[in-house]
This record gives sequence, structure tokens and C-alpha cells, in this order.
Amino acid sequence: MRNQEPNPTPEKDPEDWVTGDEPMTGPQRSYLETLAREAGEEAPSDLTKAQASEEIERLQQVTGRGADSS
Repeated sequence: MRNQEPNPTPEKDPEDWVTGDEPMTGPQRSYLETLAREAGEEAPSDLTKAQASEEIERLQQVTGRGADSS
């Protein structure tokens, strides 16, 4: 029986990201706009990477797209 290997890329809290205060990425913006549209909300356009990640997580829960949305 093999031991489960630890997750090689553990998730870090967005507040702890070194680059979290940089502007959100293009893919983040695109996904955020998609989620906001599905949720019937307006996507904010001036978020940092960390803020965008948190908003994406929130909208995933609202839309049911989140991996942990049960």
C-alpha cells in the first residue's frame, strides 16, 4: 500500500501571494466576466490578482461552478 503523496502545489491564501497586488490577469478577467454574467452581476474591472481570485471563488459558489459547491 502506497502512502498518498502530499499535494505538490498547495493552495495559498490570496492575501499571502507575492504578486497578489498586481493587476488581475487576462484569464482571470475573462473568467470573472463569464461568472458575473451568469450570476447577473457586473464584473469589477480594477481588481488585483488576489481580489480577482477571491471574487472568482465567490461567484463560483453563486453560479454553482465551484469545485466545492455542494
